[in-house]
Amino acid sequence: DASAFEVLHHGRKAAIVRWPLIGLHNAENGLAAIASAQGLGVEPAQAAVALAGFQGVRRRLELCGEVRGIRVYDDFAHHPTAVATTIDGLRRRDGGRRIVAVLEPRSNTMRLGHHRAGLTTALAGADRVWLYQPTGLGWNLGEIAGSLGGKAAVADDLPTLVAALAAELKAGDEVLIMSNGGFGGLHDKLLRALRAVPE
Repeated sequence: DASAFEVLHHGRKAAIVRWPLIGLHNAENGLAAIASAQGLGVEPAQAAVALAGFQGVRRRLELCGEVRGIRVYDDFAHHPTAVATTIDGLRRRDGGRRIVAVLEPRSNTMRLGHHRAGLTTALAGADRVWLYQPTGLGWNLGEIAGSLGGKAAVADDLPTLVAALAAELKAGDEVLIMSNGGFGGLHDKLLRALRAVPE
């Protein structure tokens, strides 16, 4: 899950990074930081120690809250490569937990449909997928949902999406909410709805 990885320099082990982040995209960023630091005279082992205390940045697989064993994450993923990498990172860490991916195609390239062809493959690693069809999106998300089979659904308003998620989520689920915007406060609305569901 890339929460720990070995750093090689000229074919020899130079350091081991153990940090609270997961995902290959974060590991690649960590390696870039180590390489940059080495260019400034910082040894990889020393850089690895510094990375161990790094808590990450907001909106990169950030845990928003947990209610009744259901974890809700926020991630800035806004194109297929980022979506696939984020799902993969979560899968590697919590292999047995069900991943529910919720995507808002909000970026300009998403809204124009430039990434449409890659979304099915990018979302395939999730166990359940919810796609939000915002007003003004220039194409229909139903084709993506259809290509993912029975594990995908589309919602065109936030109250419906929140209610559907709250009704189907169960303890152990990982909810990965992906958007490059605020997604209408979906994270907080979902956590409030989950707290209101009787146990």
